[in-house]
Amino acid sequence: MRQFLTLLTALGLFAAAPLTAQQFEVKPGPEHAFLKEGEGTWDATAKSMGKESKGTLSCKMALNGLWLLEQYQGEAEGVAFEGRGATSYDPAKKKFVNVWIDSMVTSPMVSEGTYDKEKKILTLLGNMPMPDGKSMKTTITIAYKDANTKVLSLKGNMDGKEFEMVEITYKRRAK
Repeated sequence: MRQFLTLLTALGLFAAAPLTAQQFEVKPGPEHAFLKEGEGTWDATAKSMGKESKGTLSCKMALNGLWLLEQYQGEAEGVAFEGRGATSYDPAKKKFVNVWIDSMVTSPMVSEGTYDKEKKILTLLGNMPMPDGKSMKTTITIAYKDANTKVLSLKGNMDGKEFEMVEITYKRRAK
């Protein structure tokens, strides 16, 4: 009976160990500080298929300083368009991660990538859901021109051929 109680105690401690190990505090790192620099309201000029449209991007760090939450409102092809993004840095993967949803699709686009400090370019690779249920490989680059100007380029890849879908120039509004 004593061995049985010892075994139960050991199993109880073993079972409790994962719960204790999961109770660690996640703190923002330098990559999150980089994302925080993007807070604010940005005026957007989007160019796609020879047409230009305007929009607004609002960005705010949230969720314990771990996620930059983005809210875009504008138009696409003369139709109201809105989207939401969430960007963070995953220290386990050593990559930035992004989830994007918008008013044109019912599935999220998930991307991940790296930031080149010398070139000041964030590159995210992902898969964009298409209305037919399929997905298309995408590359998003965000070139940081200065503290108040950034240019996002979204390129798609179909049948091994890359093409630009949209380029958006963002100018930060003065506070």
